[in-house]
Amino acid sequence: MNILTIQDVSKRFGSRQILDGLSFNVPEKSVFGFIGQNGAGKTTTMKMVLGLYEPDAGEIRVKDEKVTYGQNKTNRYIGYLPDVPEFYNYMTPTEYLKLCADVTGTSAEQAKKRIPDMLDMVGLSKDNKRIQGFSRGMKQRLGIAQALLSSPELLICDEPTSALDPVGRKEILDILSAVKNETTVIFSTHILSDVERICDKIAFLHAGKIALTGTLEEVKNVRGGAGLEIDFCCPEDAERFGTICEDAKFLSGSKLLYEKRTEQDMKAMMRILVEQDISIQRMEMLEPNLEDLFMEVVNQ
Repeated sequence: MNILTIQDVSKRFGSRQILDGLSFNVPEKSVFGFIGQNGAGKTTTMKMVLGLYEPDAGEIRVKDEKVTYGQNKTNRYIGYLPDVPEFYNYMTPTEYLKLCADVTGTSAEQAKKRIPDMLDMVGLSKDNKRIQGFSRGMKQRLGIAQALLSSPELLICDEPTSALDPVGRKEILDILSAVKNETTVIFSTHILSDVERICDKIAFLHAGKIALTGTLEEVKNVRGGAGLEIDFCCPEDAERFGTICEDAKFLSGSKLLYEKRTEQDMKAMMRILVEQDISIQRMEMLEPNLEDLFMEVVNQ
């Protein structure tokens, strides 16, 4: 079942068309990567899901309930982490989460149990200092704790790792990966290595529409394989094979690269090697590269 459905949504600000017939679905209990360049419309989409912006056309549904601009009925299902979360810096993490619990109507009994659990999950249970002394990564983790406090069924994270160092990014990604058994996670990003690490399904946003969507494996296979690299025993064999199977790139004296080749191409080349009695040291089917695919999408 899909927890989020966006159907034919368009949004314009002045003369600029941000979204143009945007459509995609987010399945339950998954980590969904919403990928796009800066300014592509990712944040605009997230804010429409929250009812903060009104679509010019189209429909958004959360748990099959229509999202209505200016109302927050469907937000009872949602936890939200903005790209730059703001806090009352004079508070401690516990004090801040108690305030959030009061605002959302969480019972005192539930908050008493939930707050320590959330702080422990994000690695802040021992940090009792005021938030003003927190690093950017610690604030992001506290933001996730706040977003998950009411046990939402959908967690929306807008560029959660964009300004973090490698250690901070790993901490956030580990948390998002760990909570997918409890809640669906959708996070927008332009950092493709983050997507490859934790996402079950992804969607490329370009020119206001979804240019490509599917599981990570499905999307990578769109290119038909990234390529085939062959390491020959000597440069002469590499040159000889290169004249038989054309369009090779010479990586070095004895290495050839054939771009966008499939497993069927590899089998055909193996037969040629046997027929021509050419020895090799190694043949490797290269993993399709998400960054290359992204660049193909945005340059179309």
